[in-house]
Amino acid sequence: MSLPGIPSLEGTYPSTMDPYPYEAKEFNRIYPFYENLRQKRLTATKCNACGHISWPPRVVCPECNSDNLGWTDLGSKGKARTITEEFAGVPLGWETPLIHALIDLGGGHKIFSRIVNCKPGELKEGDELQLVVYDIPPMLIEKREGMIESPRVFFAFEPVKKAGK
Repeated sequence: MSLPGIPSLEGTYPSTMDPYPYEAKEFNRIYPFYENLRQKRLTATKCNACGHISWPPRVVCPECNSDNLGWTDLGSKGKARTITEEFAGVPLGWETPLIHALIDLGGGHKIFSRIVNCKPGELKEGDELQLVVYDIPPMLIEKREGMIESPRVFFAFEPVKKAGK
């Protein structure tokens, strides 16, 4: 994420303004979420004690306080329920407009996610969306053998392309 228009940051990655989580096992107890994303699987934690499914993923069940959690797939397609388009107040380093949607994944699961590959006004309520997993800047981890780069990914959704378009 280079920041054009800010000469002192041109061509650099400002790690202190990084909006993405650290994914490495050394820094994040829900790192399997990111390993699942690399396999194009959007997952949530499922409590093995009471069966509650938590989004976003947790390390402790909010229903019964158990830390005996597993992973369950939420699916990779859904329908747009509510859509927002931000033209002003977009965080530094993000392009405008920033489009988000509340997405119904079925089975009672709804998530709020960024929408990519979509022009303003193009996405309508009820449109089908699909998961997109993309690379983000790696994080540096200091280990005994020196600094290593840990690759990272994150997700968004995009409109499902309709036949003939």
